[in-house]
Amino acid sequence: MPEAASRPTLEAVAARAGVSRATVSRVVNGEAGVREALAAKVRRAVQELGYVPNRAARSLVTRRHDAVAVVIAEPETRVFGDPFFALQLRGISKELTARDVQLVLLLMEGRDDHERVGRYLAGGHVDGALVFSLHLDDPLPGIIHGAGVPTVFGGRPGWAGGADSVRYVDCDNRGGAHQAVRHLVGLGRRRLAHITGPLDQTSAVDRLDGYRDLVPDAGPELVAEGDFTLAGGERAMRLLLDRRPDVDAVFAANDVSASGALRVLREAGRRVPQDVAVVGFDDMLPVAEQAEPSLTTVRQEIEGMGRLMAAMLLRGHGRVRDAAAGAGEAGPDRVVLPTALVRRESA
Repeated sequence: MPEAASRPTLEAVAARAGVSRATVSRVVNGEAGVREALAAKVRRAVQELGYVPNRAARSLVTRRHDAVAVVIAEPETRVFGDPFFALQLRGISKELTARDVQLVLLLMEGRDDHERVGRYLAGGHVDGALVFSLHLDDPLPGIIHGAGVPTVFGGRPGWAGGADSVRYVDCDNRGGAHQAVRHLVGLGRRRLAHITGPLDQTSAVDRLDGYRDLVPDAGPELVAEGDFTLAGGERAMRLLLDRRPDVDAVFAANDVSASGALRVLREAGRRVPQDVAVVGFDDMLPVAEQAEPSLTTVRQEIEGMGRLMAAMLLRGHGRVRDAAAGAGEAGPDRVVLPTALVRRESA
């Protein structure tokens, strides 16, 4: 209580700076209309007194919370075990921190969590949401729409009309698959297999379609469904070797699955790349560079995608934009980033 009682007030800052309380309020809240000389005096008084704005009180007036929810439609074991999510969260965090906006992380352990997340978003606790790793039958988009929360999605939406009606950031998944398969064909490989991601996610479907674009005659025995995990990559690779022992190339839908495939090939006595060439997708350095052998892969800017999602959300909604000074510039609502092949030892 003594500490709270001694906390500097707006009135104290105004007295120290020799300006009105309203002027201090405008400067502290990042509003325009204050001459730079006066704003400098206010900032100096804030620093000298150690004034900290009361966010709770300010939100009652501005109806702004300076907080953004990051909703990942995956359980915590997947989120904290897959470096993809760490990279994307790092990009989001950097952008929000630069704008003095807080990140609130919401994970989905199961279908029971949808109601919890929907209540939280509808409760006015955050100014917007960033949502990724959605599955095609996920009710989350409808729940978020019902909550009325400004949203940017990570990945092309898979529901009807979604790609034309919402804001999203994605990479060129299909084009990246083309780059991977062209590279393998250019190495003279003729029996090209594909380990997919979970086919209820658009990124996995697009990468499978890219593979099929360039290997239209590949039979079903050359395609094995994975789930973007190490264990899924191992299972899929064992299945491929059982079906087609003569396989001489594998394009895996992500680096983690490719690492699982490399492990199974090594156990089976297949040399990489001499007997079987392997290409992944993502270029997550902790995975790709430490694989044995190091992994040729398709690079997407995972951290950059996170930053872009956050910037798009801050730019696109009034309350959030006001909370992020300088984020009001115009820009597209749907962004697909290019990919690039990164050659290492596996192909």
